[in-house]
Amino acid sequence: MTAETSQTLDRGLRVLKLLADTDHGLTVTELSHKLGVNRTVVYRLLATLEQHALVRRDLGGRARVGLGVLRLGRQVHPLVREAAMPALRSLAEDIGATAHLTLVDGAEALAVAVVEPSWTDYHVAYRAGFRHPLERGAAGKAILSARQPRAEDPGYTLTHGELEAGACGAAAPLLGVTGVEGSVGVVMLAEVVPERVGTRVMDAAREVAEALR
Repeated sequence: MTAETSQTLDRGLRVLKLLADTDHGLTVTELSHKLGVNRTVVYRLLATLEQHALVRRDLGGRARVGLGVLRLGRQVHPLVREAAMPALRSLAEDIGATAHLTLVDGAEALAVAVVEPSWTDYHVAYRAGFRHPLERGAAGKAILSARQPRAEDPGYTLTHGELEAGACGAAAPLLGVTGVEGSVGVVMLAEVVPERVGTRVMDAAREVAEALR
């Protein structure tokens, strides 16, 4: 038996998805064509979404995603963090290095979950909430590599001393998770990253991605 669904809610969610996939917004006419409904229906959908700040319209009348979506997005971080913790704990204990889950926040990489190993004499101190440019550090560079994948990419990124002197980083991007752009990695005090670490962070990234699907 097929569960009953709300046609209006379905259309509203489709509007948000369409707007999220464009940088320049969409007109009422464009949304009408894409949804296969008349303009009156689109006006009502936009008016309702505007009341909740999920959609805004610019001076030219083009609809765009509103700031209310950002407020909803902030609530996603705890859910993502909870799903990622088992894989991060396993990674930290296995490698003996601080493991982290990093998500995109604008033009920055934001660490939303961090797990330190329990058995090492020393390790890099890394905290949830730490931010850095996407262009610096293994976590951010791994995310950027997933945006423009190349055949020669090994599937993970290694860096040395980019965020902290003497610290190495290894990270692999989260792949195949709709609406989540991020990476899983480790940071350690070492001259070079051991060879097996790259493969291990890729495995952990796959585990987190599966937990989020």
